[in-house]
Amino acid sequence: MKDLYPFLNQARQAGLYRRRRVLDSPQQPRLVVDGRPMLSFCSNDYLGLAADERVAEAFRQGVERWGSGSGAAHLVTGHSRAHHALEEELADFTGRERALLFSSGYLANLAVITSLCGRGDTVIQDRLDHASLIDGARLGGAALKRYAHNDMAAAEQRLAAATGETLLAVDGVFSMDGDLADLPALAALCQTHDAWLMVDDAHGLGVLGEEGRGSLARYGLDADRVPVLMGTLGKAFGTAGAFVAGSEALIETLIQKARSYIFTTALPAAVAEATRASLKILRQEDGRRERLRALVARFRQGARQLGFELPPSETPIQPLIAGEARTALDWSRALEARGVLVTPIRPPTVPEGSARLRITFSAAHALEDVDELLHALEVIAP
Repeated sequence: MKDLYPFLNQARQAGLYRRRRVLDSPQQPRLVVDGRPMLSFCSNDYLGLAADERVAEAFRQGVERWGSGSGAAHLVTGHSRAHHALEEELADFTGRERALLFSSGYLANLAVITSLCGRGDTVIQDRLDHASLIDGARLGGAALKRYAHNDMAAAEQRLAAATGETLLAVDGVFSMDGDLADLPALAALCQTHDAWLMVDDAHGLGVLGEEGRGSLARYGLDADRVPVLMGTLGKAFGTAGAFVAGSEALIETLIQKARSYIFTTALPAAVAEATRASLKILRQEDGRRERLRALVARFRQGARQLGFELPPSETPIQPLIAGEARTALDWSRALEARGVLVTPIRPPTVPEGSARLRITFSAAHALEDVDELLHALEVIAP
């Protein structure tokens, strides 16, 4: 058997070794991590719904009715009335004809790209797109062409040179930087060049736009201009899984062709019931988004006063760029010593030389929590 320890030792020496932490508490700002109380700023639970009692109660009732597992793929016997109702509600939420549930965002992105494009076709992506979008293009065999981050001139060049069926896939909110894609410009370019536009709005849904409808609502874009929308349920929704929303023809195509849908056991129906509850809260309680905006504004003002340079981001994702992986690791350890948990993000998750602390906020945070974070950041301030 091949010796893997040289690889592991290299990762340790480069400051790139990763380890799991063990939580002894629900997902919330105040955690018990590895047996120690910590104030966390590294969750994607943007609206604070992961431990919301109403969502938990819907989950409990779902288990009582449907049991703990779905038992099969959606196309066998795994597709319950709860799944079906959630798909209909997500379609209404996103303003599209239909929605299709997946067990994860990774599987959803693989499904779309491999179903719409193959050998001889072209997939175009932003350099900072999520890994699942990149892997989808590679798995499907299409030519993958990437353009510099948010560079519309480069995106147009890629579209003009594309061959075969063309799909441009992009994050609505970039997961490591928190900035938004220029979706209006990309939509116009894709219409000009007769290309599909797919938006992965994992970090925009629930956070941006009226009723939390996401990046597309933030820009006023409809299904005609953005025909493929992917969203995840494990972030602002506070549960698990993902969905693709689009036309009747798109969803039926995925059901017939997408291997990551056909050959995957369906999410437990109880998760679907919990998500139906969280979707209702997400749409109705705009105060959660208002609180997020207040938290982000307080942080950005305080961080600038400490001397940090912040990338442009109106979202709960607020990165502090350290540069080298070792520096980001040192920063994280310094905060942890003061009871604040912010995990370091290092290559290959981000490009070389852009390691960072990825600070994220939840509507469950209090303004006092932000002040505690800023006080802890004094130890690493420039």
